[in-house]
Amino acid sequence: MAKAPDAGRVKTRLSPLLRPDEARELSTCFLRDMTHMLASAGRAAPIDSYIAFAPVGSEASFAPIVAPGTGYVLADGGIDAPPGVIGFGRCLLQAGQALFARGYGAVGLLNSDSPTLPAELIIEAARLLAAPGERAVLGPATDGGYYLLALKAPHAALFADIDWSTARVAAQTRAAAQRLGLPVAEIAPWYDVDDPASLARLVRDCEANGEAAPATAAWLERNGIARRLASVEASVHGTEHSTTARR
Repeated sequence: MAKAPDAGRVKTRLSPLLRPDEARELSTCFLRDMTHMLASAGRAAPIDSYIAFAPVGSEASFAPIVAPGTGYVLADGGIDAPPGVIGFGRCLLQAGQALFARGYGAVGLLNSDSPTLPAELIIEAARLLAAPGERAVLGPATDGGYYLLALKAPHAALFADIDWSTARVAAQTRAAAQRLGLPVAEIAPWYDVDDPASLARLVRDCEANGEAAPATAAWLERNGIARRLASVEASVHGTEHSTTARR
């Protein structure tokens, strides 16, 4: 699931730490690393990789970024959907329906904000989907959302009445699956990067293992992001100390 990497439209919660053009560059690195990770997973399991993109007509902007062989489906939310399926839920449902319509027996909806996500987790999800019986596979995010929801059918109810972009998303999705009588298999949690705190974790992980997300790691180092984050943290602590002293 990805928006076209245009300045001012992606990674906006990383402002003012990152300028709009820098946020765009970082977003392109995420897409490069994640699509190459999916290509790697596809060599170990029967997985085809797609960008579920928005806005309409923007697929050309992804071509120089993503791994060769990546396909495209539109996911701008411009579909008729059941009541309660709104906002990002429409985009997710649209992507799922489009891929099932192409004949796939299972579809995984993956974020574009977890560049260090191990291919092994995607392979595990594919294995769970391939096993007999109906189920969903959920990859919970550490912020209360999810980075992956994989299904054997496009259950619209899983996208209805969800408080998107909140810490309630995963719990509400589990509850929706329970109401459907749909078993949920969970894989290990991971984090997505959308604010300075998660960016700081990404920097630490890339310093420890740059091969986990090589394009992202190189960009972070080249632009001195660790140094900038340290400066912001020092400034915050300095302000706190000054406020305490005045009290």
